[in-house]
Amino acid sequence: MKSKYLLIGFFITLFACSNDTEDTSGTNPDITNPDVTPISEIYFPPIGSDTWETISPSELEWNQENLQILLDYLSEKNTKGFMILHHGKIVVEEYMNDHSPTSIWYWASAGKTLTSTVTGIAQDEGFLAINNKVSDYLGIGWTSAALEKENLITNKHLLSMSSGLDDSLGDDVSPEYLQYIADAGNRWAYHNVYVKMQDVVAAATNESWNSYFSSSLKDKIGMSGSWFDLDNLSVYWSNTRSMARFGLMIYADGKWEDTQIVSEDFLTESTNTSQEINESYGYFWWLNGKSSFHLPQSQLEFPGSLIPNAPSDMYAALGKNDQKIYIVPSKNLVVIRMGESAEGVNFALSSFDNELWEKINAVIN
Repeated sequence: MKSKYLLIGFFITLFACSNDTEDTSGTNPDITNPDVTPISEIYFPPIGSDTWETISPSELEWNQENLQILLDYLSEKNTKGFMILHHGKIVVEEYMNDHSPTSIWYWASAGKTLTSTVTGIAQDEGFLAINNKVSDYLGIGWTSAALEKENLITNKHLLSMSSGLDDSLGDDVSPEYLQYIADAGNRWAYHNVYVKMQDVVAAATNESWNSYFSSSLKDKIGMSGSWFDLDNLSVYWSNTRSMARFGLMIYADGKWEDTQIVSEDFLTESTNTSQEINESYGYFWWLNGKSSFHLPQSQLEFPGSLIPNAPSDMYAALGKNDQKIYIVPSKNLVVIRMGESAEGVNFALSSFDNELWEKINAVIN
């Protein structure tokens, strides 16, 4: 509980100051931006191979001295795996603190974006519709809410954290813990009820979640890793490169080479504001460059951009203890960080994000 208030206090101070200056750290990508690489020119590592093309920081005219400062900082902050991709090629790949290229680590809530993406694939394939009621797939009684309130909850409400179900009762997603607190769409609250979306996909496809996930996403982009149940939640574990493969596919507008894995339309919807309460949240993606944001386990609204030092068009998968996938279209970057908590705060977002981007900017700008 103490860390919760420390985190909130940090952001109140930081973003009260950040509102006084215009954020010029990034620009929204568009087709006229010559620095944004066409999808046809993005490099994709082969499936079933450890081969991955690289490009050196010097070729990109990055600051080598500041790169070492960045890596030293990451090591001090309990990082295990760190990668930067540029146009899909590896620029930086480092392993620290007894981690190796083959070591696996948990994605925590960064893995929520896997669930969002597979939901999009299932919709693309006609198995479900995100605007349909959850009870159309799970049946009635999947919550303890009154039937008329339960029937308000759609798949989109699960994807956008706006189901209106109680977020204070822990991680258990059994019906007795999914209690009504507000009508769906009227309250944003970060909650692990999202895992019900995996049940919806399984019911809609008539496959297990693991089976459909593997055939529709994991195998198609060459990821390794597995889902493990932890405290009633399905948590993904993989090596760092598998996280980078997923980030690369998202950066490439849902494509892997010539194959469209998830529709660009769904990704565009996923990486834009998903509801009217928290501007900085899509379908499990955190969005930078908005005018305000909410934090996990808080109903407070904070003014300013989510991560002021990061480019404004950046969006991110963020997980407990600072698991990160940052995607920056305007810079052609995918950045991956796996490890223990950098700041002793176990939420999906911490002051580490802003400090890290200050050091990344010193390398790439």
